[in-house]
Amino acid sequence: MSRIVVAGGSGLIGQALCQALSKAGLEVVVLSRRPNDVPGLKAVGWDGVSSGPWQSALDGADAVVNLAGHSMANGRWTKTVKKALFDSRILSTRALVAGLSAAKRAPRSFINASAIGYYGPRDDEPLSEDAAPGRGFLAELCLNWEKEARVAEAMDIPTVCLRTGVVLSADGGALGKMLPIFRLGLGGPLGHGRQWMSWIAREDLVRLIVHCIEKRLHGPINGTAPHPVTNRQFTRSLGRALHRPAFLPAPAFALRLAFGQMAEEALLSGQRVLPAKALESGFKYRYPNIDIALASILG
Repeated sequence: MSRIVVAGGSGLIGQALCQALSKAGLEVVVLSRRPNDVPGLKAVGWDGVSSGPWQSALDGADAVVNLAGHSMANGRWTKTVKKALFDSRILSTRALVAGLSAAKRAPRSFINASAIGYYGPRDDEPLSEDAAPGRGFLAELCLNWEKEARVAEAMDIPTVCLRTGVVLSADGGALGKMLPIFRLGLGGPLGHGRQWMSWIAREDLVRLIVHCIEKRLHGPINGTAPHPVTNRQFTRSLGRALHRPAFLPAPAFALRLAFGQMAEEALLSGQRVLPAKALESGFKYRYPNIDIALASILG
């Protein structure tokens, strides 16, 4: 039986991925700071930084998937929060790659999370995987994150840096936080609403990770749907799906006041990201456009 090791298996994406892998009959081992909080799966304790007995789980694994990282959307990016965002990604990736190096039988595939923040604010420019990195805190974070992951390539391990967009799920994440406001009819665009929003349904992202493992893909891969939308288009689609008005804008000055740099880089600007490599590799989206995705997610 193939064994898949997942770091960050208790998060929004990790939970869904582990369930899908387990349902497919694969052995799943979760690396977690709180292994007792991972019911129904084999979990091994790991602090996200240190080496230790957990490394034995990597030996001979079919794939290792790293989704570990402090949430980027929990308030202002203070110095303390920035350090937590950086350390939880860079140090965990570095420790995992060290574990891969120590394995007697190296895993056949390494999938490491990244984000479309790699491209920085880019207005209307279409961005495939060969686009240059942008500027800003998120771009710098992703650039360093991917640099750590790519060390595994020198071990001849096919390595994917999965640049994920906004993951849509009713269970949490950005959409989960929006739903209470939009259900009251109080939702609307952020600022002018013209900024691009590159999104993906959680189910499609899970399927894309499995696809990367099965196809032994490597290199950067954009984890987004093929049809990005502007923030204004997204809010209109969400309003239609909920049968609620969605025209009350959140003023840019208020967002900047409340969230500081996070508002500037993550809310009021965006990226028009296209999943060129996923499509070239034959991946088929179940939810290629926003109306289909939201209708399914919201039932």
